Amino acid sequence: MKILVTGAKGFIAGYVIEEFLNNGWEVVGLDNLSKYGDVKKSYDTHARYRFIKGDAKDTPLLKDILSECDHFIAGAAMIGGISYFHEMAYDLIAENERITASSFDAAIWANANKKLQKITALSSSMVYESTTMFPTPEGAQRTSPPPLSTYGFQKLAVEYFVQGAWEQYKLPYTIIRPFNCVGTGEKRAVTDKEIMSGNVKLALSHVVPDLAQKLLKGQDPLHILGSGEQVRHYTYGGDLAKGIRVCVEHPEAKNQDFNISTPISTTVIELAEQLWKKVNGNKPFRYTSDKAFTYDVQKRVPDVSKAKKMLGFEANTPLSVALDEIIPWIAEEIKIGGI
Repeated sequence: MKILVTGAKGFIAGYVIEEFLNNGWEVVGLDNLSKYGDVKKSYDTHARYRFIKGDAKDTPLLKDILSECDHFIAGAAMIGGISYFHEMAYDLIAENERITASSFDAAIWANANKKLQKITALSSSMVYESTTMFPTPEGAQRTSPPPLSTYGFQKLAVEYFVQGAWEQYKLPYTIIRPFNCVGTGEKRAVTDKEIMSGNVKLALSHVVPDLAQKLLKGQDPLHILGSGEQVRHYTYGGDLAKGIRVCVEHPEAKNQDFNISTPISTTVIELAEQLWKKVNGNKPFRYTSDKAFTYDVQKRVPDVSKAKKMLGFEANTPLSVALDEIIPWIAEEIKIGGI
């Protein structure tokens, strides 16, 4: 089986492509290198992997690639953490709509004329940005108030693209909503602006690598955004990748949507304390709160029972184990100037 993964040089795709290669798939990766540049991946020379430098907005190129593929993971998007939502508010919705339309145009064609079986669309937990239902089940994105951020709203639009492509063209699909993916490979983006957080520049706008790099650079007290009471579900990249593969392969996933996440809630303060102890040992934990960004969702708690019941999938890597992998990687990136 052969699959196209767009956004192939991205953080999540690094785990996803490796997961599919390890399970016997042939993978084609597409990326325009606009976010991280030409980062090297461990599987670049794998016999069943081919990378193409190109833009997901290039519909003829997508059609050409999809003419040989059985599956398509539509992962290309402008994506970032909380500061990104403010710095790139217009580009996030405009550029991602262009990418989405191109991806679905090509997928509809390839399903009708070639052998493409299904599109797997990567949505986001941000479609639940305004929900008051916790834990949040699949379907709440339609009954909750709409997302406030342009990023969340556009990801919700992706799900309506799915609906339209199925209703009009019968394009089979699976929708995946990742929650707070953590792991190695998330570097400073080429377009990132320098934002100070205490005496250290924000390495990234996602909380785990940001806090880790500040601690590794000796920040004391540790600067966090907001009160620290924000609730998140930090999902290890390897678990997310497995969940995505199961969603692609499992027959019960056809025309379904799934929250893919660890079931464990962690506050930002709890995360910060775990990181502090791993970097600083028994040194007393100290932190200070910086002013939060506007789109700082205070509570994000998914219901993950659907994936467990229908697919037999659970994300079960403990956060502590993931941090033991992430911290040494970030330390090395600081050393070589990658963060």
